[in-house]
Amino acid sequence: MPHPNSTLALWQKMSAVPGGKWAFSRLVCWKAPYFASISPHFAELRPGYGEVFLKKHRAVTNHIGTVHAIAMCNMAELVGGSMTEVTTPGTHRWIPKRMSVEYLKKAETDLRAVVELTPLPEFGGEGFELPITVNVTDTAGQLVFRALITMWVSPKKA
Repeated sequence: MPHPNSTLALWQKMSAVPGGKWAFSRLVCWKAPYFASISPHFAELRPGYGEVFLKKHRAVTNHIGTVHAIAMCNMAELVGGSMTEVTTPGTHRWIPKRMSVEYLKKAETDLRAVVELTPLPEFGGEGFELPITVNVTDTAGQLVFRALITMWVSPKKA
C-alpha cells in the first residue's frame, strides 16, 4: 500500500484553485526562507517532475546584469528538492548530498528550471544515492545552466 505524501497532497489541492500555485510557492518559501530570495513560482510538481520559474529582477542579478550564479543554484536546489519530496513516500526521507553545476551561457532573461526523473526509483529498506539533473533555460529555450544534485534517500527511523 502506498504511503501518503503530504506535500504532494497539498500541491494537488492548492494548484487546482486560482492563485493556488502562487500561494504554494509562498508556503515553500515560508518553510525554507532562503528560497524566498529568488521569488520562485512553481508551475508543475508531481512525482518525477518539477518546474519552477524565476523572474529576472534586480535582487537576483549580478554586477553585469545577468541572473546571478547562486540564484540559479538556489533555483535548482528548490525544484530538485521539491520534486524529490513529492516523489519520496512518507516512509522515507531525503537530503541533498552533493551538487555540481555548469554555467553554460549568460542568463539574461527570466528562467525556467525543470527536473525530470525517469524511471522512478524503488524505495526499499536501504538508503541510496539518487542523482537528479536540473536544466535551466532562458525565455528563448536556450540551456543556460545545469545542475547534477545527488540526494541521499533512506527509510525514516522508527
